[in-house]
Amino acid sequence: NYRVEYTLAQSGVPRAWWRSVEHSTSGFVVECFVDELAAAAGADPLEFRLRLIGDDRKVPDFTDPKQGKPLNTARLKGVLKLAAEKAGWGSPLPNGVARGIAGYYSFETYTAAVAEVSVKNGVPKIHRLVYAVDCGRPVNPEGIRAQVEGAAIYGLSAALHDAITIKGGRVVQSNFNDYQMPRIADAPRTEIYIVPSKEEPTGIGEPGLPVVAASVCNAIYALSKKRIRRLPIRAEDLA
Repeated sequence: NYRVEYTLAQSGVPRAWWRSVEHSTSGFVVECFVDELAAAAGADPLEFRLRLIGDDRKVPDFTDPKQGKPLNTARLKGVLKLAAEKAGWGSPLPNGVARGIAGYYSFETYTAAVAEVSVKNGVPKIHRLVYAVDCGRPVNPEGIRAQVEGAAIYGLSAALHDAITIKGGRVVQSNFNDYQMPRIADAPRTEIYIVPSKEEPTGIGEPGLPVVAASVCNAIYALSKKRIRRLPIRAEDLA
């Protein structure tokens, strides 16, 4: 049992939606913490997740079981296994490169990603992102890939660059000239594997984002044993 209380705060700062809304932050927090638990248990991050998810079953996604669709644990485990298999989880990598994994459920869609990352002079470089996506019957596979590729860039931007700074009571950033976002040269090799399914189609415009920062930060931990607890990743977090 749990109880949550909240209050609305008045703010003079204009705000707008962020792609995948609250899942962008909760996916980062939850999947990094699960990875931290795996490390504390001395367990492989993938195997730890599969054991934690447990037996195949359906779990209500809302406090009221009559709302929404239940989470299907078999489908969540399925995308984790598929992403890991396609990424070569456990196979050797070049020196200075490590893998991280994350899996998440949002908008009734199951997504997992494996990131291959290196760090040089305090700057992370993402070499490869491998996705597995289960969004029900894949009506338009090319559209699915396009949405996930776009979400990957949004997720990398949040992980590596997106920051608003204040100086003299004003926001420093004014436009794309001083607000850094990933360019084509920053985009990693991205592979997207779609799970065949006869389930009804579910969301795909946003579920590709929550697993990006978590998989990148989990790879950084595998490489350096440094935990990233805030975004974007800063050089001092890697020192």
